[in-house]
Formats: sequence, C-alpha cells, structure tokens
Amino acid sequence: MASYDITLKRTEPVADGTLALYFDKPDGFAFRAGQCVRLVLKDPPETDDEGNGRMLSLASAPAESELMVATRLRDTAFKRVLGGLKPGAVLTLKGPYGDFVLPAEGDAPVVFVTGGIGITPVRSMLLQALDEGDNRAITLFYANRSLGDAAFLYELQQACAGRSNYELVTILTQDPGWQGEKGRLDEAMLRRHVMDLTAPLYYLDGPPGLVSAMKSVLAGAGVPEDRVRTEEFAGY
Repeated sequence: MASYDITLKRTEPVADGTLALYFDKPDGFAFRAGQCVRLVLKDPPETDDEGNGRMLSLASAPAESELMVATRLRDTAFKRVLGGLKPGAVLTLKGPYGDFVLPAEGDAPVVFVTGGIGITPVRSMLLQALDEGDNRAITLFYANRSLGDAAFLYELQQACAGRSNYELVTILTQDPGWQGEKGRLDEAMLRRHVMDLTAPLYYLDGPPGLVSAMKSVLAGAGVPEDRVRTEEFAGY
C-alpha cells in the first residue's frame, strides 16, 4: 500500500472533545468517499501497546482540496500526541483502505445510520454525492447525546437544505428540550422517514452497540442482509 508524508496545516474543534485535522493532499493520492487511511506519528514523545499509528476515516470528500480527519480526543498516548500537534508537523499516511463506499452506479435510495464520530466517512460520502449531482434519495439518521456532540451537523444541514432528495434526521438522546427525534432509533422512527424499508441500501457505522442494534432492527423489518453495509468505530 502506498505511503505518503503529509504536513499538518491546521486543527479545528468540531464538537465537544472532537478535533479535525487538515492536511495538504499529497501528489498522487486518490481515494473514494468513505475510505480510511492509517495515520502514523513520527517519533512521538510517548506511545502505547498499539503503536504509533491508527486507522482513521477520511472525513473530507475527494472533491475537496484538503485531506481532513476528525477524532474524539481520548486519554491515550496516540490521542494525546495527536491533539497536541502544531501546524507544520509531519505524519505518515498509508492507504487508502476499505470498501465502505457508495456504489459507483445505480439509483437505489441510500440510508445512512450513524452516531458520534461515525459521521466522518458519511460526511465524505454525502458531500461527494452532492458535488457529483447524485440524484438518488439519501436519508441520514445522525444520533448524538446533545447538539454539542454532533460534529459537522450545521454544515450537513446547510448542504442538504433545499434538496428534496436529501433528508438529515438529527436524533438527540439526552436533550430534554430537543424538538426533533429523540431516544433510540427503532423501526417506528425509520418508518417515519423512509417509505419502503426494504428498498434502500443501508450504511451503518459508529459505536459497535449502535451498529449491532440497527442490524437487528433492519433484520426484524425484513431488510435483506445483502443491502446492509457496516463499519464500527470502537474508539481507542
């Protein structure tokens, strides 16, 4: 797999405890929306048993000029070093990897179900679909505890606004004042926004508990297993 040196341009908080890191796109690097890369720290001041690298989804779309990843800042050696990097820091990028991508052809509707930092590959796929003028119906269910946890929410709301074939369903589980969808995403909530549950392709990602629960919901609703794609974000 190809390897590139990439230089950090800037960082930006995008939600509570969540940091986006922006890099110049290296010459010759190409990827499909939804894929991930392995980021490796160079000579970090501390490390742990998992080493100096981690797999991270690219949150940027291929059409964007920069590469961007976003991550929750947890108390691990890798995350402590990553969160403290300054512009000009050089990392190694390996990849891209993965097949959690939209089909190149076809007009089947797409339903994304994600939560927390699982939004990163979904942001990439949704913005790329918009850039390419994709006319298939796309529904995004995005679950978080509160608005402060919802990375890229406002940006995605703006991107979907005024587009009849794109719907963003924001779900907050711990905000009693929220006027939108609340609580656990179940079959009843899906049916409020998706007319025929067996028609779409489903992309499930985020915390393993969410992915597992949604696979059970879809199976119970009669959705064929071959119409469900999954990717789990266990955290580290």
